[in-house]
Amino acid sequence: MSPADLFGATGRGFAGLLGALGRFVAFAAQTLGWMVRPPLHGREILVQLVQIGWLSLPVVGLTALFTGGALALQIYAGSARFSAEFAVPSITAIGMVRELGPVLGGLMVAARVASSIAAEIGTMKVSEQIDALRTLAVEPMQYLTVPRVIAATLAMPVLVAVGDSIGILGGYAVGVSRLDFDGPTYLRNTLDFLEFWDVGSGLVKGAVFGFLVALSGCFFGMHAGRGAQGVGDATKTAVVLASVLILAANYLLTEAFFSA
Repeated sequence: MSPADLFGATGRGFAGLLGALGRFVAFAAQTLGWMVRPPLHGREILVQLVQIGWLSLPVVGLTALFTGGALALQIYAGSARFSAEFAVPSITAIGMVRELGPVLGGLMVAARVASSIAAEIGTMKVSEQIDALRTLAVEPMQYLTVPRVIAATLAMPVLVAVGDSIGILGGYAVGVSRLDFDGPTYLRNTLDFLEFWDVGSGLVKGAVFGFLVALSGCFFGMHAGRGAQGVGDATKTAVVLASVLILAANYLLTEAFFSA
């Protein structure tokens, strides 16, 4: 391949990426616009709250439990080099509520929910059910996208809060059973060093991550190609984009919340 062909392919790929990003941003703007226009399909929102929130609780809880335990072990191993083992409870709690709880919870929900939404809506598009909704004068964005985005945005902070609690409990269990911490002292150190904004910032991140996860699934579902391969590609791309957006948004939010 000549240098001209290489630069041309690179330029076409970059232009395609910018075009896809523009379509995604436009889709997000349309979703926000439909969210403030009646009617809101309350029954669909409740169904999606169960699907996205309640049914995601086991995987988020297990992930947080083992992450909290592993985090306590790693912090103890590092702090022991400086005779600072007393910092294990506070650092474990802060690490869970600020970063690991929201991010890992978001990634787990992305793997489960973004793929499910993209596959469901993509199958509806392939089977022309979305066209049937338009025939019945039902706006697909309002009926399919908005309830899922609202439900994910509301459910994720709750999942993050539960995951944070379970993660801290995992660190407590490891600290008491494996690292010879006194139980009441461990809990007191945890509560003394946690501040309101440590927890609040994680909940805000959870809401943003939920919005991005549902939006990615709906976007690629609505734009799925024809046939089973098109639905499969949409599902895969939805999970990848949701995961990347979570990591990017996490950095931006952390910079905004704690850069000072």
